[in-house]
Amino acid sequence: MKIAKEEISAVLAQFNPWWRGEPLTDIPGWRRAAFVELHAWMTAPPAPRAVMLSGARQIGKTTLMLQVADALLRAGVPAANILYATFDHPMLKLAGIDAVIDAWREREPRADGPEYLLLDEAQFIRDWATWVKHQVDFRKNRRIAFTGSAMPLVASDQESGVGRWHTIRLTTLSFYEYLQIKRVQLPVLPALPSLRDLFDWAPADFLRTADIASPYVGHFHEYLLRGGFPQTAQVESITQAQRLLREDIIDKVLKRDMTALFGVRRVLDLEHTFLYLCLHDGGLLDMVDLCSNLQVKRPTAQHFIELLEATHLIYRLAPFGYGKDVLRARFKIYLADAAIAPAVMLRGKALLEDAAALCVATETAVFKHLFARYYAQSVRFSYWRGKRDHEVDLVAETGGELIPFEVKYRAQHAGVRELKGLVELCQAKQVARGYVVTKALDDFGLLPGVPAGAANAGAPQIMRVPAPLLCYWMGRMEMPVGGASREA
Repeated sequence: MKIAKEEISAVLAQFNPWWRGEPLTDIPGWRRAAFVELHAWMTAPPAPRAVMLSGARQIGKTTLMLQVADALLRAGVPAANILYATFDHPMLKLAGIDAVIDAWREREPRADGPEYLLLDEAQFIRDWATWVKHQVDFRKNRRIAFTGSAMPLVASDQESGVGRWHTIRLTTLSFYEYLQIKRVQLPVLPALPSLRDLFDWAPADFLRTADIASPYVGHFHEYLLRGGFPQTAQVESITQAQRLLREDIIDKVLKRDMTALFGVRRVLDLEHTFLYLCLHDGGLLDMVDLCSNLQVKRPTAQHFIELLEATHLIYRLAPFGYGKDVLRARFKIYLADAAIAPAVMLRGKALLEDAAALCVATETAVFKHLFARYYAQSVRFSYWRGKRDHEVDLVAETGGELIPFEVKYRAQHAGVRELKGLVELCQAKQVARGYVVTKALDDFGLLPGVPAGAANAGAPQIMRVPAPLLCYWMGRMEMPVGGASREA
């Protein structure tokens, strides 16, 4: 649609106050771990590629880009060479990307140096993948970052993006980031560069850390209730936080994005599918049961699940292994955030009184933290089931090494009897180390009494780590040296 450049320019001027010499005033001082990676790609890209920030709605993608714009301006980049535009705006969506750039350059003539294009909600750009590919191939003077709440969308777009953009996958806030945004003052925990370092600790180190960590437990439970979305983390009331999560994030994805981006007409069936997944968070997906309960055909249900994954509301975890057996097996489903299911089902603080539900929420949070910490290293995540139906909740596979995690978030201390699946996996695959995520702070340290495996394999070392500590350290490991990045 043809729109006058003056009208486009007027909209852009509101989004780019630095063109008028005005500073950015509404961006927070705290920065997420992903800021460091995005800033590096904008200032000293290791390869000639664009950057795609991908993640769910209201996760902080826009804030990250504006923080990068602010950092570029502070570093002396000419204001005229930085463009921020959101294609969620109806005027810019109708005008198209080329008209937006023409209006930008007509208003702000280019200065010396690279141009920086920060494009929000790029899924609304017509043929966005082709446009980005063309820019990367032929406009070497442009550095592009773009966001999307539902990308990559189709296989063809993924293929065209190979070698053309680097993806930064954002999850919801880690427990560490949650504490930073809340500005909570707590005793300082020991730094832990890697979970493997725990195997070198002395017994006194575990006792001392458990004592320091006591104030963290209540905040961890509140984190499970509020969720890791920046908006809900800062709301005073937990009830209000869950309402915002349900209405402003989930409902907009199901009722707006699914219709606008994917043409979904059976929104009610989609909502019922998502509700079913909320009721089975952290469990194996039974497609026969889902289709029977919701009275939908299997291809329809499968399509809905793929769309929910594309919009970053769920993760799918395949069973450990390769080949046809894995293709036929059932997937495990995790919601994008532990607080989603309680918010959808209006549970409020009742989650904390339901031991089983609290364990599920913790397992979801643990998976999210492990995924956020390791996804950039091409780690393959799966669950494991042995010959005797013993299971292991999560298995991370990287560089030929298996790292198993079992979540036992309950009052009783973890013992060998309750960890038959973990012990069996370690012995069957000759895994030297495994982890149990526990509840009690004194359920911390090496698990005694693990039986030896085969004749040539000794007993595996299994480390018990309380969930608040594991999630804190996983989020802390993502941050640059020196802690959470803050502006002066």
